[in-house]
Amino acid sequence: MLIRKEYIQSGALLGIWKITESRDELLAQFPASLRNEVNHYLENIRSERRSIEWLSTRVMLFQLLGEEKIIQNKQDGSPYLEGGDQSISISHTREYAAILLHQNLPVGIDIETRTERVSRIAYKFIADNEYIDPQQKTVHQLLHWSAKESLFKLIGLQGIDFREHLHIDPFTPAPKGMMQARETRSLTPSAYTIYYEVHPHYVLTWAIG
Repeated sequence: MLIRKEYIQSGALLGIWKITESRDELLAQFPASLRNEVNHYLENIRSERRSIEWLSTRVMLFQLLGEEKIIQNKQDGSPYLEGGDQSISISHTREYAAILLHQNLPVGIDIETRTERVSRIAYKFIADNEYIDPQQKTVHQLLHWSAKESLFKLIGLQGIDFREHLHIDPFTPAPKGMMQARETRSLTPSAYTIYYEVHPHYVLTWAIG
């Protein structure tokens, strides 16, 4: 079900969906005009979980915009809306899906379930000189991962190494706030602002270009 619909910075539209429905319950929420196309696509998805994630984002998009829009994917897997009239970013985690839309600017969003697992792989995406608050280690590491995911989606460059090319300036996690980030993969490195929220079950980050 749609648990959040909100216009945020720069007029971007944010949506969050809590995935509680079955595949059939989600299918029932689609407009009749899209049912055949949806069923045809689902024939190629073997995973029940993947089907539910796919359906939840499509239903959410319809509820956010109040009109039928088709999400396609570029060769690199990134999503775009058929017709090209808005930019879109999509993220899934265990029980949630998130969408960020903007009429003119590129966007990136990421949602991550709060889990201790991130500590086991943190060395892969956090550089030695990036600050992690020892009092909030797990959530801070998760925010780093999520922020770099959002930034990666926003800038759309290939060949990015999260540890080597994406950098988060020091900050101390709060329930919500902003962090500054930089990318050094392109010929003209740039700085970005990434917004974040810490919720009991997940963290959310997003960036608007």
